[in-house]
Amino acid sequence: QVQLVESGGGLVQAGGSLRLSCTASGRTFSTYVMGWFRQAPGKEREFVAAINWSGSGTYYADSIEGRFTISRDNAKNTLYLQMNSLKPEDTAVYYCNAKRSIVTIRDADSGSWGQGTQVTVSS
Repeated sequence: QVQLVESGGGLVQAGGSLRLSCTASGRTFSTYVMGWFRQAPGKEREFVAAINWSGSGTYYADSIEGRFTISRDNAKNTLYLQMNSLKPEDTAVYYCNAKRSIVTIRDADSGSWGQGTQVTVSS
């Protein structure tokens, strides 16, 4: 099972940017479909973005509206989420997720998870 560690969260003003990273253990990172989810206080965990094994295919939640970019570096076992034009409603704990199947990329209850990193956007 892959182990995931997120980093890069923090406090930022509305309109600002942050880049999240997720580093995976082991030698099988390139065999996983990777994704980002988030959970705001009092809300369910929700899909944000995902990327296929090679990085040639990306998928986003409608709410992202082109502001975020997901990418991966298989040589470094690392997943990224570049977040621009941040809004207060983006405030949440962001989780890295690894799955074997691309069919379930938006499923918030499957795969392996990191511990999360807090993103807070002030107005």
